[in-house]
Formats: sequence, structure tokens, C-alpha cells
Amino acid sequence: MPELPEVETTVRGLRPVLEGQRIALVILNRADLRRAMPVDLGQRLTGATVTGLGRRAKYGLIDTDRGDTMIFHLGMSGRWRVDPSEPLAHDHLVLETGAGRTLALNDPRRFGSVDLWPTDAIDDWPPFAALGPEPLGPDFTANHLARAFKGRIASIKSMLLDQRVVAGLGNIYVCEALNMAGIAPQRAAGRVAAKRLGPLVDAIRAVLTSAIEAGGSTLRDYARPDGELGYFSKQWRVYGREGEACPCGGVVERRIDGGRSTFWCQNCQR
Repeated sequence: MPELPEVETTVRGLRPVLEGQRIALVILNRADLRRAMPVDLGQRLTGATVTGLGRRAKYGLIDTDRGDTMIFHLGMSGRWRVDPSEPLAHDHLVLETGAGRTLALNDPRRFGSVDLWPTDAIDDWPPFAALGPEPLGPDFTANHLARAFKGRIASIKSMLLDQRVVAGLGNIYVCEALNMAGIAPQRAAGRVAAKRLGPLVDAIRAVLTSAIEAGGSTLRDYARPDGELGYFSKQWRVYGREGEACPCGGVVERRIDGGRSTFWCQNCQR
């Protein structure tokens, strides 16, 4: 499933095509994805001008001058195609701008979603209401983690995957950041020394920043809006590298935690 860097990469790819443009035509090829799309989506978007694009956690945000924000989630296989040469079977939502550009939201598995919400109340949208701070934002600090982890016996990996603790982190980047910070993923969060939380915050920021610069990671169907694949997978330290060498010289191991694969190194992660 696309994580924060993939969504950020997508938003950055859409921005030069959509920002400041009028949406001249909205085509809905089906009424639902993971859940029903707003019944008045076409009416509210047609003729509106896009005033900005952004991201919250793993969601993309498209603001309009009508006070609406279209919130999209890519699910497991979603991606936006920019100026496609031909329509595809799973182009479920198509936008055409006044400048003649076309954007198609393609989602073969239909685990994504599209919603509309008032821009000035975006933080009140139910999925956003309980989200923790953005890991690349100023509120994500060692002190924040110390408060969230205090007294918790759950593993530090599961706590970092909890969107109420920090928004947007997923399995790939948590594995990578814990390896960079030298922290064992199964260690109880409340037993991680406070002095290790600052380096962990730095590692999370570094991993996410590098992933965004590389265009994200390519898993299954993910691709950037321009059709190019993300290349951060070539920089993975441990993820997907069971039996290979860790950067420290140890051997990457794989374990299953909560139904997810965890990749880590006993030699350097304590």
C-alpha cells in the first residue's frame, strides 16, 4: 500500500498540472471505490478552480475556490495518470482542466477512496480527527514520542504504525527507520531510553526525506503520476532483504508481527 512518501510524490506530481487550473469536466466511471463517492462530486468540482494541493498522512488533498477539498486515498493499487494516451478499464475518475490536461485516477483493486469535505474544517474530517502529528512536521519530537510511549508494553514498531501516535508511517519506513536508529522492533516502546528517541525522530525524518527524493518505493502497482516508478527500494537497508547483509555487516532477518513482515538485524538493533 502506498505510504507517506508515495502520496507526497503523487501530490508533487499533480501540483504543476492542477494548481491554479479550472476543472472543466468531471467523469465518474463508477459510483464507488472502497466506499461510495460523493453523489454531488461532479457538480461541486465542475467549474471550480484548484487553489492548492497537499497531503495529510497517507491522503492527498486538492483544494478548490468553492471551499471544498477533495480527499483521495490510493488504497493498495491506486495511482493518478497524467495525460494518458488512452483510457484504461480501471480509470474510475477522470478530471479535465481548462488548459486541456487530463488526469485519471486508476485503481484496479478499488481499495482507494474519494471524498469531499469543507476546506476550513478539514481537521474535523472523521479519519483525520484522531491522527497524530506529521512525521516531517514541527510537532513530531522526541518529547511527543516519550509521552506516547510512557508505560506502554506494546512493541515500538506497533506504536509507530499507530496513526494516533504519528500520521502516515507504514511498514516499510518503520522497518527502515528502526534499523537506522539501531532499535529492535520488538522492544517495548515504554522501555526505550529517552536518549534514543531523538535519534529515532531524526532517522524517521531522514528515511522519509530520502524516499520522497527517490520518488517513493515501488510495490506491486505503485507508480508516480508521470508513469515512472519509485526508486527508493534500491536504497532499502533491511526491508525485503532477508538473508542479505545489513549496513552494519550483520544479517537481515525476517519475522512476522501482527500479520506484517518485519525486517531487522540482531547485530545492530537492540
